Amino acid sequence: MGISLNPSALLSGQGIDVSSLVQQIISEQAGQLSVWQAQQTAFATEDGLLEGMNNNLTNLQTAVAALADPTGALTAQAADSSQPGIVTATAQSNAIAGTHQIVVTYLATAGTLYTDPIAAGADASFLATGQTSGDIQLQVGGAGGTVHDLAITQGSNDTLNTLAQYINTQSSANNWGITASVVSDVNGARLALFSQSSGSSSALAIVNNSNTTLSFDTPVGGTNASITIDGVPFSSSSNTVIGAIQGVTLNLVSQSPDNPVQLTVGPDTSQITSAVNNFISAYNTVVSTINTQYVVDPTGATPAPPLESDISLRSLQSSMLTDAAYAIGGNSGIVNLASMGINMNNDGTLTMGLTPGGQTFAQVLAANPSAVQNFFQNSSATGFANNFNADLTNLTDATQGPLNVDLAQNHAEQQDLTTTINNFETQLTAEQTQLTETYEAVNASLQSYPLLLQEITEALGSLSTSDTIGTSSSTNPTLTSGL
Repeated sequence: MGISLNPSALLSGQGIDVSSLVQQIISEQAGQLSVWQAQQTAFATEDGLLEGMNNNLTNLQTAVAALADPTGALTAQAADSSQPGIVTATAQSNAIAGTHQIVVTYLATAGTLYTDPIAAGADASFLATGQTSGDIQLQVGGAGGTVHDLAITQGSNDTLNTLAQYINTQSSANNWGITASVVSDVNGARLALFSQSSGSSSALAIVNNSNTTLSFDTPVGGTNASITIDGVPFSSSSNTVIGAIQGVTLNLVSQSPDNPVQLTVGPDTSQITSAVNNFISAYNTVVSTINTQYVVDPTGATPAPPLESDISLRSLQSSMLTDAAYAIGGNSGIVNLASMGINMNNDGTLTMGLTPGGQTFAQVLAANPSAVQNFFQNSSATGFANNFNADLTNLTDATQGPLNVDLAQNHAEQQDLTTTINNFETQLTAEQTQLTETYEAVNASLQSYPLLLQEITEALGSLSTSDTIGTSSSTNPTLTSGL
């Protein structure tokens, strides 16, 4: 659109609005700038979509890698106790599937030793009358165990409070494994000694008590756990038993010699199912996000999605569908996802459903867990998850992955656009300055035009009067007429 001016206004002395005029000229020339800026916005939108898809791919790779991990969820084992109030257990991946009968005869206990109460309280001296020192010898570990000598000195450690403090200091410094405390009730204060471990090595006993009024009760605890597993006796200093069953850790909760516990060791179906569901969810997120870029309005009222024509995205979609259709041979009929009840929908997403034979994934897993594991992963790295994980490694490669290649190209084009826009804006600024200077000079001339016209008119008027007087007797009136 051209720029027009009002001639009558120009000659009236009002001049022109330089700022408005220059802005109109610059705006018409800046049309290309809007095109470039729109392109930048489009690139930014594409970048956001591509980065989001890349994140989804990374999440999918994490889920697939868990299925390909030889020490991961697919190899997880579980130990199920028929009476968790007596025994619970955890199993490692090297546990051997099977059923065991366990009887807990005794629990492992920690050694404990108390004194009779002192009515005078915890701060009264327990040295015998007239004595300024005494001696107590504490044996840890039962008969043949280590004896610790407690030398009692008046004013130093001859009260229950100070003796408990002294024992704790010595135990900490010399690794006695003993904790001392003072407990009180209506009968008075007592010294209580506890072993910090359990089993026979924690048994406590007093082997000498000289020149004190302390009376120690019969020691309790300090015994090993006694159990039988499938009829074989085991003894343990701890109620956490490791090594009695390969790859299984037993946790003894209570003793019950008359109630055998059945412990079943086998694949951890809960972990396996969770890992497969995580894969399905991550896969569906990727495929569904890709699908959104191919939803086209047939009426043309809505613009096509930003990545609808992106070749790399179509390549990624093809890879996803190919990987999901991967199959192996044999394997007791578990050869693809559908054979485990994981079916592909029309839009390419996956759903946990039924096998062609009408079985659920849980039923397939329970019937043949080793075949399920072998489908996803195997020693030759040809399983479903092995193959998919290798493909995802390429697809998410920082430099060669298709989405990352697109992102790099976008960033390069954005940088070129930024440079072009900056140069163009610099050029427009310079042109705006030059136009302003030019039109300000024109405006100054236009504003001075009425005064100049007046001066010329007055000058011409004066000249006309002079010529009339000087030529009044002339015989040639043409000059006057012409003026």
